[in-house]
Amino acid sequence: MSDDYGYDDEDDSPYGTEYGVDGSGGDDGAGASRDGGRGPEVTFAALPPAQGRGFATSWWGRAWLQALEDTALDGQQLKQGRQLARKGGVGAVSVRPGRITAMVRDRDGTAHRSDVLLQQLGAGAWDRFLDMAVDRAGHIAALLDREMPPHLVEDAAGAGVELLPGIGDLEPECTCGAWDHCPHSGALCYQVARLLDEDPFVLLLMRGREERRLLDELQVRSAARAVRPGDGGEGEDTGDAEQEVRGVPAGEAFAAAGILPPLPAPPSAPDTPGLGPSLDTETPPAPGIDPTALEVLAADSAVRAHRMLLDALAPGHEEQPLPVELTPQQDAVRLAADARPDARIGARLAAGSGRPPADLDAAVRAWRYGGVAALAVLDEEWAPDPEDLGRARARLGEAWEAGERPALRANGRARWTVAGADLQLRLDRGGRWWPYRKERGRWVPAGPADDDPAGALAGAEDGAADGTSGVGVAV
Repeated sequence: MSDDYGYDDEDDSPYGTEYGVDGSGGDDGAGASRDGGRGPEVTFAALPPAQGRGFATSWWGRAWLQALEDTALDGQQLKQGRQLARKGGVGAVSVRPGRITAMVRDRDGTAHRSDVLLQQLGAGAWDRFLDMAVDRAGHIAALLDREMPPHLVEDAAGAGVELLPGIGDLEPECTCGAWDHCPHSGALCYQVARLLDEDPFVLLLMRGREERRLLDELQVRSAARAVRPGDGGEGEDTGDAEQEVRGVPAGEAFAAAGILPPLPAPPSAPDTPGLGPSLDTETPPAPGIDPTALEVLAADSAVRAHRMLLDALAPGHEEQPLPVELTPQQDAVRLAADARPDARIGARLAAGSGRPPADLDAAVRAWRYGGVAALAVLDEEWAPDPEDLGRARARLGEAWEAGERPALRANGRARWTVAGADLQLRLDRGGRWWPYRKERGRWVPAGPADDDPAGALAGAEDGAADGTSGVGVAV
C-alpha cells in the first residue's frame, strides 16, 4: 500500500534519480520523497538504558524531540515510549535516507518493528544547502566537529532548506497497527535523539545524504570556488573571506533559548599565572627584535590574563564598571610597575611614558598606590573653585583636635605642605587626600589615598620615621 509520499509497507521501492526522489523532476524540498527504500545505511548498536539522564542535551536533539511531541496526539503513548527507551527496550537502530528502523520490545518481551519516516531533501534543496555551506567555512568546521550551530540551521532555512523536522514531519509505522505515534515509534524517536546528540550527520543521512558523500561534494565545491574561471588561477578576493560568519547573532541565540542546554559551570582559575617563554636560544634574533623585551611583554600578558580571569569569576563582576582604557604613556608606567624590569628595559619604558628616567620611579610608586587616579595626582596641578576650596579647608580644620593640627602652607593648587617637614597633602578632584614626601629634592608619593587628611598624613609620617619608601624601577 503506497501513499502520496511514495513509500509502501513492503519497504522495497527503489530509489529514483536522487536518493528516493522520483522521476517527476521536482528539484526542491517540496518535490522530495519520504521513500525508505534501500540505499546508504548506518546501523547503530543498541544503546544502554538511559537511567537518570535526559534523552537529548544538544539543542538540535531537543528540537527533534520537540517535533515528535508536537506531532503525537496521545501524550500517554509518548510517555510509555520514553519508559521503553529508558529501560533499554530499543534494539539496534538502522538509519537510511527517509527512514529509521528498530525492533522495540514491550515490557512483556513482545517485539515490534517500528519505523519513522522523514521527508528527504530534493536535488535542488541539497544544491542550495551545499552552496550555503561552502560560503560559510564555519559551518563546515562545525559539522566536522559533530555540531550543528543555530546559525547553520538558520542559514539553511534562509536558503529554503529545512534541516530539522517540524510538526507532522515524523511519520510513524509500526507492526503493532497503531496509526499515530505508538509507544514503539516514540521509543525509537527518543533513542534517535541520543544518536543525534553525538552526530548530527545522522539527521543529514535521514534527509538523504550520507556523511562521506556530503563531505566529498563540499570539497569539490570548495575547490571550484577557490579558482574563478578566467582569473588566471588566482584565489578569490578577500571580500568572500570577510563574509564568513563569526559567532552566533544575538537574535538566533535568543530564539533558541528554549531548547539550548544551560551553560556549564565556569572552570576554576589557576592559582598562578602561566610562565612566559624563554627566548634565550643559540639562534640570533632577527634585526630589530629584542628577545628580553618580548619576554617581559609575554610575562606581563600572562599576569594580566590571570588577573582578568580572577576578576571575571569574582561575584558581582557583571555589575562592575568597565576598566579605563590606558594611554600608551600610562601603560608604560603600568608595565614598569608590574614587570619590575632591568635598567635597560626600564629606560625604554621611561621613554615610552614620556618621562625622564629619574621621574619614572615616582610614577611607578604612584601607580602602585592608586593606578590611573594616583598618576593623575602626580602629574596634574589643578586649582579648586572657591566652593571646593572651602570644603577642603573645613575638612582640614576638622581632621585634628584643637592644638594638634600641623602648620600647613597652601599654594593654591590643591596642595598643602607641612611647615618644617618634607611632607605634603594633595587633594584630587574626587575629594580624596594623597600623602607626598620630598626625597632628594623631588616630591614622591608616600602612600595611598585617604578620605581623612589626618590619616593620609599620618601614613606618610610613619613611613618617613622608619625609613621606608616605595620601591621603584631600575633606570
